[in-house]
Amino acid sequence: MSNHLYDALFAPHAGSDAPFLYVSEGSTISYSAFLSMAAQFANAFKALGLVPGDRVAVHINKSPQALALYAGCVQAGVIFLPLNTAYTASELDYFVGDSGAALFVCDPSEADALAEIAREKNCALLTLAGDGTGTMADLMSKQIDTAETAHRVENDIAALLYTSGTTGRSKGAMLTHKNLSSNAQALVDEWRFTSGDVLLHALPIFHSHGLFVATNVMLLAAGSMIFLPKFDVETVLARLPDASAMMGVPTFYTRLLDDARFDKDMTSHMRLFISGSAPLLAETHERFAERTGHRILERYGMTETSMNTSNPYIGDRRAGTVGFPLADVEVKVCDPVSGGELDRNEIGVLEVRGPNVFKGYWNMPEKTKEELRPDGFFITGDLALIDMDGYVHIVGRGKDLIISGGYNIYPKEIELFLDDLDGVLESAVIGAPHPDFGESVIAVLVAEPNTALDVKAIEDAAKRDLAGFKRPRWIEVVDALPRNTMGKVQKKLLREQFSSVFQHEAG
Repeated sequence: MSNHLYDALFAPHAGSDAPFLYVSEGSTISYSAFLSMAAQFANAFKALGLVPGDRVAVHINKSPQALALYAGCVQAGVIFLPLNTAYTASELDYFVGDSGAALFVCDPSEADALAEIAREKNCALLTLAGDGTGTMADLMSKQIDTAETAHRVENDIAALLYTSGTTGRSKGAMLTHKNLSSNAQALVDEWRFTSGDVLLHALPIFHSHGLFVATNVMLLAAGSMIFLPKFDVETVLARLPDASAMMGVPTFYTRLLDDARFDKDMTSHMRLFISGSAPLLAETHERFAERTGHRILERYGMTETSMNTSNPYIGDRRAGTVGFPLADVEVKVCDPVSGGELDRNEIGVLEVRGPNVFKGYWNMPEKTKEELRPDGFFITGDLALIDMDGYVHIVGRGKDLIISGGYNIYPKEIELFLDDLDGVLESAVIGAPHPDFGESVIAVLVAEPNTALDVKAIEDAAKRDLAGFKRPRWIEVVDALPRNTMGKVQKKLLREQFSSVFQHEAG
């Protein structure tokens, strides 16, 4: 029976003894063995009474079994809902309830704490641990290793991914079979992946990056993955000689650069390093190139669209940019008020259209209508410009825009200026309420290791090189910027922390 995503990613590997996963203990799982596990999960869903279109929420640690559970969902036609392992019980309560999940799979250590949520939501609760054990594993092991593949077409929902919820309640992005298959194909073509590639996979799989980018790309290319439970410098350095490519977040690369063993000799065999999920500092980009001889390929995507743009595989990979639109993806920068398209080098809101763009938000038709235009363009909320050479630059989120005394201030511009100053490792610029100007600028700085920042020198540099309305009126030095699990700076937390610094300032 036809199943669009299963037919694209999984069915071509039936009977293949080629290696799919090299696991941390040194053992290998072949494609055929992996598909057998997936079929057992698909049969377990059926044994529980699930039908195509039901939601399966998972809050489990990374493992081969966790990945096979995803494949089993695709085969059974149920909708896969991965949840960040850092979520608390109160957050999980919302996701399970909003999605109407029929099954909730959690780590055995959480079962008692989450049992009440499952009862209240009339949702079955089973467990799956990082070592592959648990009640879900027990049920799966009793099933035969071949399964009927549910009929699913291009526009059927394959996965439900919730946004981070930094403004308002989290929204469930409905990703279709076509969204995921088309994006994987575009990335295989753009990044030249083949069956000869071995990807070092140290990313989590509750997120689009580790699941729908890394895993789907390797499935479509028929390559292999060194499947690590998490990022650990020692383990990555030990396994890197067996890899040809690596996908990571900026933190991965900064930690590798902190280790003197990571050099040209260690990376000479590598074909490609890819970075995403958070902006890569230009300094990291240049240090990496100098140390290894490789230029990291940076790309841009989001929950609702998977990947949209990429720096070129062949050509100039420009630090500070996210490259060009992928095949069949259109991007434009628009005026946030009128919606009209802006000229090159003008900052506005980025809009995206293509087969990768999601179907809409789960149970939120009005929000869907607000952010998905009738012509198919999705209003990303990201502030961007497209330069004269066609490279896309992401300059911030719309909600990060600072409006001070009627002037629009783009934090990224000030952050780039601050990051270039001596002694500054990285910065985050936010706005805080100000009695005279509406908002004013705060700079939160992290110093280079073993460096004491001269705040007065920074203020003098800003006075010399920045227009008055752009200059930080408050500078704070911290040990580290708050980040989420994918390495993105959590500016919402910074805005909350510094919300009252100007409350007594006026005149």
